[in-house]
Parts: sequence; structure tokens; C-alpha cells
Amino acid sequence: MSSSPPGQLAALDPRQPWFAPYAPWLALGQQAIAQGSDVAAALSDLARQAPAGIPAFVAASALPAGQAYEAFVARTGCVPTRDNLHDFFNGLVWLRFPRAKRRINELQSAQIARDGVGPRRGAVRDALTLFDENGALLAAPPALWQALRARDWRRLFVDGRPLWTQARLVVFGHALLEKLVSPRKDLTAHVWRANAASAPPAGLDGWLADELGAGRLAEKPFTPLPLLGIPGWWPGNQDVSFYDDALVFRPAGRR
Repeated sequence: MSSSPPGQLAALDPRQPWFAPYAPWLALGQQAIAQGSDVAAALSDLARQAPAGIPAFVAASALPAGQAYEAFVARTGCVPTRDNLHDFFNGLVWLRFPRAKRRINELQSAQIARDGVGPRRGAVRDALTLFDENGALLAAPPALWQALRARDWRRLFVDGRPLWTQARLVVFGHALLEKLVSPRKDLTAHVWRANAASAPPAGLDGWLADELGAGRLAEKPFTPLPLLGIPGWWPGNQDVSFYDDALVFRPAGRR
């Protein structure tokens, strides 16, 4: 795969289920970058077509030396953007979840203002970074959540397979979206339980923005979920032996 954004985006399969929440912007961004636009300009064009509240995307060189990225975004309302796939997906998440992303930035910049930028982030910033980079939202029936929290993979993915028609998972973390360009069996999301009533696209952003808070995040309310185990997300998981790989589907208590 090419290391340039046009080559990476051209190789991307937009039909994969993890890209579905971002499909309209993804297709337009692919087209703009293929025609020679850089990532910041392509995202800015998409932002102008989106509802109010989307930030401006500027070249990474706009970030002054020595200034924290989060503080710059909070102060200027602009997102410094490198010409790579990682920052392209960050922009797509901003387009899809503007309120939640802004809330994450508010919390991060408040932590930096209080504690400064040091070698250790602290519990809240660690949780914010983890979710921002690798998080996902899952609305699912209680039986699936019980199996997931117990890491009972057979009950979750095999016995509970019919229940997945009632579930909805949305990948939020932009680093995770980047990794899913070349999916691997061991890719694992840090999942936050979503309110089922807010699972439709119109409600999920506002629900998450209201849910995000320093106290809640300090508890690290995430559960690991190997994404390619989700029924319908990977052809190989139709064979139940797919879940016998203990290096991926690890039992409870095993790191």
C-alpha cells in the first residue's frame, strides 16, 4: 500500500461495516484527495458543507512550536491536520461527532491548564486519549453486554449470534479506523456502552457529549471487544473455530 494519502485512500474498501457511519464524507474526501487536494483542504471543504459547529481544519504548521495541540484547538477552534490517513480519519470523526469531539477537547485542555503537559497524563487524560484514539460505542441487548463483560466469547458471538441483529456498534477512535484500513483479527476496540435510545445517528453525538465527564472517565468505563468477531463484520467468523484463538479472544483475568 502506498504511504501517501491518495494511495491509502484508493486502497480502502468503503463498503466495510466499520466505515458505514462515515460513508458520505469518506467518499467525498477520497474524491477530493484523489484530485490533488491535501487532507486539511479536503476536510475543510467537507466542513463547509456540514451543519454549523464543525471546526476549521488547518495545516499542521499552524500549530506554534511548544504549544499543546489540545490547547490550540480549544483556543482557536482550528484543528491542525497533517497530510496523512490518521488525521484524515480524525477529521471524519469530527464531522460525524462534532459535539462529542468538542467535549473531549474541552476536557483535555482543562486538564492541561490545571496540570500542565508532563510525562504522565493522569487518569482522565489517559482515558480521553484512549477513547479518542481507540474507542467505540455499542448499543446492544443486556444479554450481549453480560457476555462481553464476562469475556465469554462463545456466549457472546456464537450462542448470542441472533441478538446481534439488535445491536449497533460505531467505531469512534480515529487511530482504530486507520488500522481497520488493513483489518487484522486482533484489532480490539475499547467499547463504551451506549444508550439504545440514542443509537440512531441523530442522537448518538449529543448523548455521548453529555455522557463525557471527568469523573466518569477516571473510572475507565471501557470493555475490550475484538472487532472482527462481530457477526457480519468478517467472513471468517462464520466458522465457530474462529473464536478458538485464545491470543485474541482472551478469557477473563488473562492479560
